Amino acid sequence: MVIWRIKLKIRSPIVSVLGHVDHGKTTLLDFIRGSAIAQREAGGITQHIGATEIPMDVIDNIGGDLLKKLDIRETLPGLFFIDTPGHEAFTTLRKRGGALADLAILIVDSNEGFKPQTYEALNILKMCKTPFVVAANKIDKIYGWETNKGLSFLETYNKQPRSVQEKLDNNIYELVGILHEEGFESERFDRVQNFARQISIIPISAKTGEGIAELLAMLMGLAQQYLKEQLQIETDSPAKGTILEVKEETGLGVTVDAVIYDGILKKKDTIALTTDKEIITTKIRSLLKPRPLEEMRESKKRFKKVDEVVAAAGIKIVAPNIEDVMSGSPLRVAGKDFNKVKEEILSEIESIQIDTDEMGVTVKADTLGSLEALVNMLKAMEVPIRVADIGDVSRRDVFDTNIVQKENPLYGVIIAFNVKVLPSAMEEIKSSNLKLFSANVIYQLTEDYKEWMDAAEERKRKEWLDAVIKPAKLRIIPKLVFRHSKPAIAGIEVLAGTMKKDYGLINEHGERVGKVESMQDKGENKPSTARGQKVAMAIKDAVFQKDFEEGDVLYVDIPENHFKILESELKGKLSEDELQVLDEIVEIKRKEDPLWGLRVEY
Repeated sequence: MVIWRIKLKIRSPIVSVLGHVDHGKTTLLDFIRGSAIAQREAGGITQHIGATEIPMDVIDNIGGDLLKKLDIRETLPGLFFIDTPGHEAFTTLRKRGGALADLAILIVDSNEGFKPQTYEALNILKMCKTPFVVAANKIDKIYGWETNKGLSFLETYNKQPRSVQEKLDNNIYELVGILHEEGFESERFDRVQNFARQISIIPISAKTGEGIAELLAMLMGLAQQYLKEQLQIETDSPAKGTILEVKEETGLGVTVDAVIYDGILKKKDTIALTTDKEIITTKIRSLLKPRPLEEMRESKKRFKKVDEVVAAAGIKIVAPNIEDVMSGSPLRVAGKDFNKVKEEILSEIESIQIDTDEMGVTVKADTLGSLEALVNMLKAMEVPIRVADIGDVSRRDVFDTNIVQKENPLYGVIIAFNVKVLPSAMEEIKSSNLKLFSANVIYQLTEDYKEWMDAAEERKRKEWLDAVIKPAKLRIIPKLVFRHSKPAIAGIEVLAGTMKKDYGLINEHGERVGKVESMQDKGENKPSTARGQKVAMAIKDAVFQKDFEEGDVLYVDIPENHFKILESELKGKLSEDELQVLDEIVEIKRKEDPLWGLRVEY
């Protein structure tokens, strides 16, 4: 009898770093791997997903003694970090059954506390049920902090003046309070009593390295204690992975960067990948693995050619016909049962497809991951999306957006991340009223659009409120009736409020008199006339001695729906004389209809 043995191993935990912009995500990884990638990002903000393998010997070098003190008995291969362009991309990087990351670091500026993106990142972690620790960064920015480069937190903390310790403790307690409000119990890591129930807060400085030892130790400890089964992989099983990016490399042609999270990927394997139209297969020509501590996007050294790679790992793949492969999509070894693999990919793709609306903005981005990140941010702002696509802004995009613009100017816009605007498209944009938002920083794009949208909505609201008919009354000046009808023209004095063209007029009995057709003062047309002013007024549909007499007092005829707006939105902005006239108009209206202005709309 033959007994088949499945070769199992413990892979490196995949760790995602999330947090508010500029709170130190990439700077943290830069310290660990000794690089300076953050300085080269657009606007200092990570825009594309990167991956870095941190071997165990590096982790031991940073916090070896501490690892022993924390009683970590087993040794993991290391840690595999994913640096995300904001928390939105965290939802893009997924595998079947959930998020790609096994663990997460929620990085917070300890001096600024939680920001909007911090709360959103926390909600995503909660939704994905991803274990995480909080890195309370920038402790070196506390006033009076004495820097001790590379020391553990407890060592550097004990060297600080008492006032500085108290300031840091207060910052940590504020984080504890916020996390409690969000449904998480937490404490500074060295005071945690139950790591399964409490979130560990590790004070660090990504710039000086203080506290990094404890941060790595906590991640290793959590992985070994709670993720043993999750980290077990079959080393001989076909690889499963996620595409990070598709790009052209000098001397290699078009390549794909991928994270392998399960199984083994071998040179000359046939792999299944996804384009925007179909699932394709291609045969690997070359596997290129970045050296340890080298970031996949920014590797300065040559990649090392390998015959195979076992999870967890970042890998660059050289293969034919991969130009149209979508970033953020699954990678699978095709194997013998391609139909089964195809079904698995389709099932996974369906879970990350972007829903669109009949009416909404046009969104263009350079990769599937960037597109989904941008779409998620817009959806969180409750912005509907009509078109979400990868690639440059085309003339067709402009035509389609112009159609939307005619129906709703707020959504007749193009939001483009890290893509070109084709010359023909730019010509059309310049000759239309269409608004284009284009940038290589996602946060900037959404903030610019929100600012523009808020301003446009405020203008629209102001126009709407300006259109509300406001209370006013006038007196027909005796002996100054110039024409009896078609239209009647008389001298009038505004007694209260402001009289405007096209306002309807009623008498003190609530009877319709006519409508203000025009007003003149010394031959000059006036669109409005304020309290105390005298003008000649043309009253359309009114007949002198039938509808009004000399000396009559007339009121603005306020529609019932306008009255309700005045009551709810504008009452505080009316003058005393306008409020008095409004009361008089209400009294007039309710003589005929006691419920006027009191009806509740459902």
